[in-house]
Amino acid sequence: MVMPFPGATGISGLRVYDWPTSDGVCGGSPHVHLTCSECYVVINGSGRVQTLTRRGFAEVPLRPATVAWFTPGTIHRLVNDADLQIVVIMQNSGLPEAGDAVFTFPSTTLADPDEYTKAASLPRDEAAAQQRRDLAIEGFLELRRHIESGDYAPLDEFYQAAVRLKRDRLADWEQRWRSGALAAAQRTGEQLDRLRANDISHLLEADIRVLPPQDTQKFGMCGRLDTHDPDSGVSPHD
Repeated sequence: MVMPFPGATGISGLRVYDWPTSDGVCGGSPHVHLTCSECYVVINGSGRVQTLTRRGFAEVPLRPATVAWFTPGTIHRLVNDADLQIVVIMQNSGLPEAGDAVFTFPSTTLADPDEYTKAASLPRDEAAAQQRRDLAIEGFLELRRHIESGDYAPLDEFYQAAVRLKRDRLADWEQRWRSGALAAAQRTGEQLDRLRANDISHLLEADIRVLPPQDTQKFGMCGRLDTHDPDSGVSPHD
């Protein structure tokens, strides 16, 4: 399998939603990743990323050339102030696509797996994407109110609910990790062993791969996504 970015990470282009929200700003759907760190490289416009963790609420300005990343467990919400466009780099390519993220829906939705699955389903149009986003913001704002008042119990409960929702996927995630990120790291170890033995065989297989631009955009969690199929990478030498 040809990975879309070195080290078994994933990459996508993101145009953050410019739809108004209930608290008067524009932006995407708040959510959390359970096993993946995420990095934003801002390429255009301006905005903010709001986060909720055990450290409290934080808001980081985003401008062109800003690079910001956060670890698993960081609830994050993108705010679009003016045409915010980002390159998103994800750890563990394959896991985010397999459902590593959990939306900050209200606790009643999180407690019902069927209701959560229905609310989190991939939207087919703008109205459905906005409805999903607004439900996630409802839960996010409630969590924020508790955290800013010093009450972290609802945050812990959210984490526990998120794990319960995804527990049956852990075996699949582990297999994806073993065949992706772990395998990529192990290949580096093998290459080091070859170099010690003056074996240049992997250097003789050098090539460049290019992922072509996508014709269509998806309604992602935070905006319109330009995603890349890792199997679509081509070499100019082919």
